[in-house]
This record gives sequence, structure tokens and C-alpha cells, in this order.
Amino acid sequence: MINKQDIRSLGEEALIALFAQIGEPSFRAKQVHEWLWQKGVRQFEQMTNLPKTTRKKLEARFEIRSLVIVAQQVSLDGTAKLGFRVFDNETVEGVLIPKGERMTACISSQVGCSLNCKFCATALLPRKRNLDFFEIYDQVVLLNQLALEMYGVPLSNIVFMGMGEPMLNYINVKRSIEMISSPLGLGMSPKRITVSTVGIWKMIRRMADDALRVNLAISLHAPTNEKRGAIMPINETNGLDEVIDALAYWYEKTGTRPTHEYVMLQGVNDNLDDAKLLADICKRVPSKVNLIEYNPTGDGLFERSSGNRTMAFKRELERLGVIANVRKSRGRDIDAACGQLANKSGLSGQDR
Repeated sequence: MINKQDIRSLGEEALIALFAQIGEPSFRAKQVHEWLWQKGVRQFEQMTNLPKTTRKKLEARFEIRSLVIVAQQVSLDGTAKLGFRVFDNETVEGVLIPKGERMTACISSQVGCSLNCKFCATALLPRKRNLDFFEIYDQVVLLNQLALEMYGVPLSNIVFMGMGEPMLNYINVKRSIEMISSPLGLGMSPKRITVSTVGIWKMIRRMADDALRVNLAISLHAPTNEKRGAIMPINETNGLDEVIDALAYWYEKTGTRPTHEYVMLQGVNDNLDDAKLLADICKRVPSKVNLIEYNPTGDGLFERSSGNRTMAFKRELERLGVIANVRKSRGRDIDAACGQLANKSGLSGQDR
């Protein structure tokens, strides 16, 4: 069976042209657009203000490749992880993170990942393909529904910190952000969206030029090329100087400070000299630092820095004038914390 085109790949103008082609009035395009993007309908038969004959025409030409929830786990701290099956039977994961008044969706941009960061479980998965923008959008819709079901409140924030490198799927990430923030979509403020990247410097510059108005987080994790290259192979082609120059360009164009994500690895990147070098980087571009607890991936390569060592690192950054926060891991007991997404839920889950 040949897969049909997903109708959501058509923009509103293309929908208008489609309806003219099939002999239907142009206002039908707006109706279909609302069903798809605002109401989240995933079957043509549910578009009840369209004539049955029109729905049949659409079904003959198109499909709606909706994500299917194949697994759901809830952590002791309230964090929830969903396994999503995409149309070609691959699986990705998304996480709902409740914290105070914040309800954050952590979403994926690729099936697997190609970057091989040594401390990340997702690196153990081969990259199969990029997610289409509507597959990214669907994760937000489904996690928002879960937030309403579990906590009675909608999402407040979205972070592209799940599986994959967003900047290596930039076009689809950009289109998904545009639909998430559009009044014709979910209407969320782009300032509530954070894109996290290992530092693909060319794409950081492009995102600055595109003026997406989102927040930017950099997976820095070490303050020198030698240390960073040892744990992040991407540093060979995207070295610190190039990344920092791109961040300076980002700040100049957007006025938004980037955030450095820094996983604390015992004896690797957590001494006070590392803190001083990290502070030097923050002085080159106005920025802040999130210190992240390391979450074991099962290979025994690294250990988490102790609480005392992490707090000493934080105090040194603050002494040097850097805003620093310690991010406590959430969802660790269900492998939903930072660096733990490895499709374990999708491999063992059942349809909800």
C-alpha cells in the first residue's frame, strides 16, 4: 500500500488551491485548517461541518499521520513519559514535567540521534530520520492533553530537549514553532519555547536571522575544546570559538541571552578551574548557566558529581558574576530525565 500525503504538509494557500482544484469553495480550506491545527482532529470523518462528499474527496487523496501513544509511565515526582509511534512504526519519546506553576513539554525532533555524546543514552540509538513538523506539533498536542488530564492545567513551556539535534532538522523545527506559536495553531508565545542545541554554529546564526524569538540553550558541558571534544564528538567541527561567535551574533540580533547547559561529571568537568573557564565564556557573551545532574545511562563511563562539588562549582561561578542554577533531575526512576531517553518505553509499552 502506497502512503498518501499527509494533508498537514499543505499550508493554507495550498489548501485553498486544492479546494479550487476539486471544485469546492475556498472557505473549506479555513475549515479544514482549523480542524487540523486548532481542534486537533485526526480523522476526516470528524470534520463535521464539511459535506460527506468533501470528506470522501479528501480521504481519497490524503491521510493524517497522527502519532499513537504506545506507552505511558509516571514518575514518583509526577513527571510523565510518553512513547509515541510514528507512521512508519518508529518510536520517539516525549516528557511532561510539572514543577510549581510551570508545565513543561520536552519534545523530540528526530528518531534517534547521530551525535554520539558520550554521556547520553539517546546516543546509543541510531538516527533513523528527521521528524516532520506536524509530528513535532503532535507531541505538543498530546502532552498538552495529558497535562489537562493529569493536572487540569495546560502547557506553559516547551523545550526541544528530547531525542535528536533540533538544528539538524531545522526546517521542520522552525515550521513546528511557527504553528505552535501561530494564532491559527496553538497560540503559544515563542518566548515560552526553548531550542536546545549542541552548538551547530551555522544554524544558530540562521535562527538568529530568521528571528524566531525563542530561547536558546547550548549543550556546552565543558569549557575547553580538549575536554568538550572528549565527550562530544561534534566539537571537532563545531569548536568553542565558532560556537561562541555564533552566540554573540544571536545575542546581537535578538537581545536574548543564551543558556549554557552543563552536565556535572565527577572528575571530568567539575573542578574550580573549569568553573573559572566557564565564567570566561559567559563574559564573552551575556549568558547564564544551568548545572545539570548527570543521569546514569548504564555504561558506567561517568559518575555524577557530588552535591558538595556541584554547589562549590555554582558558588565559584556566582563569585565571578555568572548567574547559575542547579537543575535537579526529574523522572529519573522512569528513564525520563536529561540524557536518558532511549526508547525503553517504546520497546516495552502497550497501547494506551
